[in-house]
Amino acid sequence: MKENKSLEKELLNKQNQHWEDTFTKRTDMFGTAPSISAQKAAKIFEKEGKKKILELGGGQGRDTIFFAQNGFEVYVLDYCESGVETINEKARKMGLSGLINASCHDVRDPLPFKDESFDCCYSHMLYCMALTTQELKFLSDEVRRVLRPGGFNIYTARNTNDSDYGTGVHRGEDMYEVGGFIVHFFSKEKVKELAKGFEIVDIDEFEEGGLPRKLFQVTLKKKGNKS
Repeated sequence: MKENKSLEKELLNKQNQHWEDTFTKRTDMFGTAPSISAQKAAKIFEKEGKKKILELGGGQGRDTIFFAQNGFEVYVLDYCESGVETINEKARKMGLSGLINASCHDVRDPLPFKDESFDCCYSHMLYCMALTTQELKFLSDEVRRVLRPGGFNIYTARNTNDSDYGTGVHRGEDMYEVGGFIVHFFSKEKVKELAKGFEIVDIDEFEEGGLPRKLFQVTLKKKGNKS
């Protein structure tokens, strides 16, 4: 059993290099247009007067650029050096460096920010990467720590209605490896399990891409009032 756990951890850790290789070969893997989820999130942030965003798993920056173009200040983290380099290069070319701060970070480690530093947090399919439920709980606690009271955490994750769920190679919990990528598929129960310290504002189901992928867009609000 212990040997199996070690093997699982080794496989999850190898995802970093797989993403690095993929991003290096395909500089705009997901296209340049902002995701549907980023457009929805921006409307919520704007309506609520939220301006300072922490984006987790920024990839190659399509949503990062969109947020900055709409006047948001974005601190974006990604664990692929090539992704961070791409974001910084795009920001320089588009004159957005003053609104974008991109750096490399593994979200399994504590977030490199002080308590209550951000108005909101956003991530598109970061939660459904090769992260165990325990690691996701840790991340959720860290997001709550760096958010101001009343701040929003909006994230998306592929869900258990997705056609890829249960296919490929099982990698523990609700994780399956499909096409070299390990995906953690979410149920509504998992969303609720990870919402400690937050009010669940909305769990919206939507589709994206050619398969299409079936995702949840989860909107959480940190409990507590602004002082």
